[in-house]
Amino acid sequence: MKISVVVPAYNEEKLLGACLESVAAAFRAVGDPGLEHEVIVCDNNSTDATPRIAAAAGAKVIFEPVNQISRSRNAGAAGAAGDWLLFIDADSRLEAGTLRQLLSAVNGGRVCGGGAKVQLEDVPDLFGRLTVGTWNLISVIFTLAAGSFLFCRADAFRAAGGFSAALYAAEEIDLSRRLKRWGREKGLGFVILPGPHASSGRKLRLYKKSEFLRVLLLLVFKPWRALRDPGILKYLYDGRR
Repeated sequence: MKISVVVPAYNEEKLLGACLESVAAAFRAVGDPGLEHEVIVCDNNSTDATPRIAAAAGAKVIFEPVNQISRSRNAGAAGAAGDWLLFIDADSRLEAGTLRQLLSAVNGGRVCGGGAKVQLEDVPDLFGRLTVGTWNLISVIFTLAAGSFLFCRADAFRAAGGFSAALYAAEEIDLSRRLKRWGREKGLGFVILPGPHASSGRKLRLYKKSEFLRVLLLLVFKPWRALRDPGILKYLYDGRR
């Protein structure tokens, strides 16, 4: 079995190195001689040292000129050779324990994909902890994968059509639903692993609560507009790092 780890990256020179080191360390710790893996970093039109850091770490670097997370993930997947795809964010860290959970689910032969509970590091206050806790509850109840950790069979990804290029956010939720539908037709499940998968809590430090509240209100009352407008989703696309 071969797993392709796909990491979309836009101006991630501060945290990408640690992410790629964690991937290498997790696979070393698992130590399965029958397990192959590759790491693909999709440089999403970065203006910093992101592609150089990725290349220096031995990752395959693919360039995507349109600054959009779904396009970046799709471009990385298009260059992948693995039987399974694992999408993680450049500001996250892969833990060996979570990788073992993934392998156990995959080797059981009963799933087409899934996600994992997330854990944000250096979350600043109660607002941040409530945000993470609420998402993990939603993720488990409705079996929806977080964008920072989503895995699936490569053939399922292609059959489901990949991430929607019409969306600038929540593309992982949209794909989770389509993967579940594909899996049900073949008697395969979609699971949320206990994880946790560690990600940076930097966005909760860099952006004001009022900025998040504005986006939340737009997502509630005008979701189709908000999810398709990168100008509204500044916390994803304004390059603040």
